[in-house]
Amino acid sequence: MYGYNRLAGAWIPLWLPRSSLLISVLLVLNGLNILPSYIDYFHLTPATTGLNTASLWIGGCIAGVTWGKVTDVIGRRPALFWAAILSLIAVALQTAAQNITMFVIARIVLGFGINAAGLSGPAYLAETLPLHWRGWGLGLFNDLYYVGGLIAAGVTYGTSFMESTWAWRIPSVIQGVFSILCIVIIPFIPESPRWLLFQGRREEAHQALAQTYSNGDLASTVVLSQLKEIEDTFEYEKNAGETLSVTQIFKTRTARKRVLLAISVAVFSSVAGNVIAAYYLGSMLTNAGITDTTRQLQINIILNAFCLVCSVLGTYYIDSWGRKMTTVISTVLLTIFLFLVGALTKVFGNSSNTSGVYGTVAMIFLSQGAYSFGWTPVLFLYPPEVLNYPIRANGMGVFQFFLNGAGLLIILTMPIALFNIGWKTYMINGAWDIVMLIVILYYWIETKGKTLEEIDELIEGKKHSDVPDLEQIIREEARVEKEKHR
Repeated sequence: MYGYNRLAGAWIPLWLPRSSLLISVLLVLNGLNILPSYIDYFHLTPATTGLNTASLWIGGCIAGVTWGKVTDVIGRRPALFWAAILSLIAVALQTAAQNITMFVIARIVLGFGINAAGLSGPAYLAETLPLHWRGWGLGLFNDLYYVGGLIAAGVTYGTSFMESTWAWRIPSVIQGVFSILCIVIIPFIPESPRWLLFQGRREEAHQALAQTYSNGDLASTVVLSQLKEIEDTFEYEKNAGETLSVTQIFKTRTARKRVLLAISVAVFSSVAGNVIAAYYLGSMLTNAGITDTTRQLQINIILNAFCLVCSVLGTYYIDSWGRKMTTVISTVLLTIFLFLVGALTKVFGNSSNTSGVYGTVAMIFLSQGAYSFGWTPVLFLYPPEVLNYPIRANGMGVFQFFLNGAGLLIILTMPIALFNIGWKTYMINGAWDIVMLIVILYYWIETKGKTLEEIDELIEGKKHSDVPDLEQIIREEARVEKEKHR
């Protein structure tokens, strides 16, 4: 089941890994936090709302410290398969939940499953997709979060008119659909060529590279060059004593720098400001003066559609503008809009001024759109790029641990902050984003247009292969091909 499959197409990997995450994250968080049946059934307070929501992040933290080794040992594809199985088990438990304890346990298991996939998926895509599709593939990986959010918002809106507990149980069970789809697709895609090569399975790695770079042409110059570049880099890393152990991520200065870059993405993306709307939109709209549940759910649907468009637009520009500049633009706009949300909420939050209330909602939309433009595609694109192979899986585990840890902190504190200090929450968040912006400008490196092995030169100061940069080879082949047709 896990061997190389000759029927696999070059584009299939773009759509697989996020499927196990697609609906899981948002489906029972934002929409359900608005549903009266959900709130009443569990007798939720701000503290227990935070606990129910944060349980997802607890499972994610556990996955972060355990699943990297699993991904290295059994392979990227099998790791994705078992992550999807765990997600299905959690969906069954959550749908059948009878009390808060059962619900929270289900959420922890679900958090483990979807974050295990969130660890293995980016590593798989970064190592498998061709150079010029890596930005699109890993960008769409997280952009599809909003597809899940859109489906979630629509389903939750439809069930909101039910008076029974099925108002929240139906959205819960639908989470399993995309995990099933993931399991169905996995047999038809190739394993990561870098994982195969590291395991000594050179022929299969060669086939996987040919499948994704040249429609199966094993003699392609691009394919042979990429294969040699990977082999040379692996040889250097093995001679340097680099292993797949967890301790490898701390051993050298360059390894620590790589991991810190990944951690910065995890922490910054969690505290940038999107979490407020992503999981507590109901509280935000209530603070803004919109208290009707139906209107809140309608706005939730529109917001997810808007964010999807913004994230795909950002993904489109990420290879031309670069990862760093796209994130900078996103953060600058997000900061401005957060300050405006805070100011308008202060002035019009308890007002009957319709223009002021909808002006606040417009700023909420723009702040989420700004975040989606840069941070959504960059979140799972940048970390696997800056982490080299010996620490990629375990480094993604550290990334997931900090992503979930920071998310857990924000999720637990945000409802309390919104309840106690209201509009000031946005002002504090905006001030923090300014600090983030300075760190990004000073510390981040640009990875666009580089293979995973060529990024070594940006971090370590040297490339570990004498093969010319792949982008140069691709351009030269395109030039030669053009000359032939003149």
